[in-house]
Amino acid sequence: MPTEEHVLPDTALDVITPACHDEEEYEVVYHKPHTMVDTAMHYCPGCAHSLVHKLIMEVVEEMDIQEQTIGIAPVGCSVFAYDYMDIDMQEAAHGRACAVATAIKRLMPDKYVFTYQGDGDLAAIGIAETLHAINRGENILIVFMNNAVYGMTSGQMAPTTLAGMHTTTSPDGRDVGYYGSPIRVSELMANLPGAFYVTRQAVNSANAVRRTKKALQNAFKYQQLHKGTCLVEIIGNCPSNWKMTPVEAAKFIDEEMIKTFPLGDIKVPKGV
Repeated sequence: MPTEEHVLPDTALDVITPACHDEEEYEVVYHKPHTMVDTAMHYCPGCAHSLVHKLIMEVVEEMDIQEQTIGIAPVGCSVFAYDYMDIDMQEAAHGRACAVATAIKRLMPDKYVFTYQGDGDLAAIGIAETLHAINRGENILIVFMNNAVYGMTSGQMAPTTLAGMHTTTSPDGRDVGYYGSPIRVSELMANLPGAFYVTRQAVNSANAVRRTKKALQNAFKYQQLHKGTCLVEIIGNCPSNWKMTPVEAAKFIDEEMIKTFPLGDIKVPKGV
């Protein structure tokens, strides 16, 4: 049991390890970001959303921009972001997050504005709003969660569903001759002159998580330059709708997802 001098951290998510010089002393090596609401998340085990929420809020905390940050979450699993991120949040209609973000950023140009959208939202009903916002070079960050299915509504085929992938609306697998090929959104948007920074990352391993956080840090900092739109696509797990365990889902990303959606920077600023 800890003594009065060794008080446990404020939250259960803080990690403590014995200091090498004295096994009776402890040091905090990680704590839940203070920019997150202190409540348990509802997401399915292995879901990428909870991890990405944490990464975004870590960046906001480290940049000390909590009071200057506004997030926009539309319909889908991403809609719950405002339950967990302790910042100003605005809900948008399905697919319209980039339009709402455009209005907020133009009214408050000094704020850090980002959207948080899934593939069904951004790449289907919201593809026009996304494309035109980037084409105009709106000074916002678009966080694009790609798990290749409609997550909230039982796993229907999305524009990003892999060829041959089984979903509730393509039970025999996605037939590209009938449904078309999965859309590589980041490559498509990177061709637009208003796109300033476009990258695709993942969160299925420790190294991937670190690279994703760095990409988010870059994107938030680039907003200070007023040079255009940043798009960070994140390949995430959806074990429930993929009918896999979290471990299997993480392997599926490495073995299948990145064949269609290769990771890495797609468009990077020059001279920055």
